[in-house]
Amino acid sequence: MSEWAPRRFWKQADLDERAEGFGVLLDGRPVKTPARAELRMPTRAMAEAVAEEWNAQGEKVDPFAMPMTRAANSAIDKVGPQHADIAAMIAGYGETDLLCHRAESPAALARRQADAWDPLLDWAAKSLGAPLTPTIGVMPRPQSRQSLARLADEVAALDAFELTALHDLVALSGSLVIGLAAIHRQEDPETLWTLSRIDETWQQEVWGTDREAAAQAATRQRDFLNARRFFDLARPR
Repeated sequence: MSEWAPRRFWKQADLDERAEGFGVLLDGRPVKTPARAELRMPTRAMAEAVAEEWNAQGEKVDPFAMPMTRAANSAIDKVGPQHADIAAMIAGYGETDLLCHRAESPAALARRQADAWDPLLDWAAKSLGAPLTPTIGVMPRPQSRQSLARLADEVAALDAFELTALHDLVALSGSLVIGLAAIHRQEDPETLWTLSRIDETWQQEVWGTDREAAAQAATRQRDFLNARRFFDLARPR
């Protein structure tokens, strides 16, 4: 059956626990991914969250109201089969991490960046063994190969479900360090999102808020928080 049916065709979504993992049944029939794989998840908590999304649907199915289901689909259909390539792509953010690119002026913005980002770089150096060096401007500065290798190892060690979450955390924030800080619970996700928006917040203070840009930022923040939640659900309680 097609997961993204235009109209609701089931009455009840229930948990399906088996030796090979946790799934969801729609009126007794297993949910499948868009690639027709059975939707099997690593934890009961994730399967419960997915079942809640299916039960919450109205007459018409809204995929955008099902972020945990969509992330689980991606983990199974896309990330799992391409784990090494996706891990390498995510690790590549370390070479041009947002936190390493600082403004030359105005001085107040440069200070705000340093106050917000230096503690995260210090954490990466001490806790992950991966010191990164900040630079002025947008041109990348070569980083330590040892640090980049250490960050790559951190990423590659994640399973497909965890890597799916990290991908979104990093892509949305523009920072591998912020993504890793999120999954290591170095800061709460709301704070980390705010730290990733230092430059945008400064621009808003100077030029005012653009309604369309604010709406896009709110959507991206929601997706960032959903990604952190998905990571938490992927790990056994």
